[in-house]
Amino acid sequence: MKIEIWSDFVCPFCYIGKRRLETALNQFEHREKVKIEYKSFELNPKATTKPSQSFHEYLATEKGISIEHAKELNERVGREALSVGLKYNFDTMQHTNTFDAHRLAKYAESKNLGEEMTEKLLYAYFTDSDLISDYATLKRLALEAGLDKEEVEELLETNRYARRVREDQDLAKQIGIRGVPFFVFNEKYAISGAQSEEFFLEVLTKVWKEESHRLTSSESKTSYCTGNECNLEE
Repeated sequence: MKIEIWSDFVCPFCYIGKRRLETALNQFEHREKVKIEYKSFELNPKATTKPSQSFHEYLATEKGISIEHAKELNERVGREALSVGLKYNFDTMQHTNTFDAHRLAKYAESKNLGEEMTEKLLYAYFTDSDLISDYATLKRLALEAGLDKEEVEELLETNRYARRVREDQDLAKQIGIRGVPFFVFNEKYAISGAQSEEFFLEVLTKVWKEESHRLTSSESKTSYCTGNECNLEE
């Protein structure tokens, strides 16, 4: 089974959804036969690489609300993150452009270190309040993930893997993804949002059962589907 996950490194619900899916996978009896593939998605492609606002100020500006209201919303999300073992430090978080982080994650994926790099980037942003558009930060995280220093430096100083990032974003548009996290199981069944662990486990079980049935009956389906089009057999 393949699970493709469109997400961004500055998306709070993407990290929460990642944890909930991981918890569900730990309870799934066929976990060793599940492959995770992360897809690039930029919530704000025009975001600056040098933030001049606090995260509370940024959210207030983006949503047209007061800073007090923004803080309340962030506190609510922070509590939800804590429920899955994550600590979000909104007071010091540095919202920034994520394009280079996505390029780095694509490179890491080519070295079979995509999941490690993704986790490090999310933790760096939400918990350590690192500026994940800064090349020095990206180099440090890459080395911690086990990537080669010289290759990472070359990557960051060029435009390598930019095409791969754009391809993910183009595919997201083609299948109608407007927000993240967005999970696609076996290129057929789409789940939007940071769903509960129980829901993820239910979907995993149903998809596995249906796919096993399709293989047995020599049926196949190769296009993505969303919403009401994705009818899973009970």
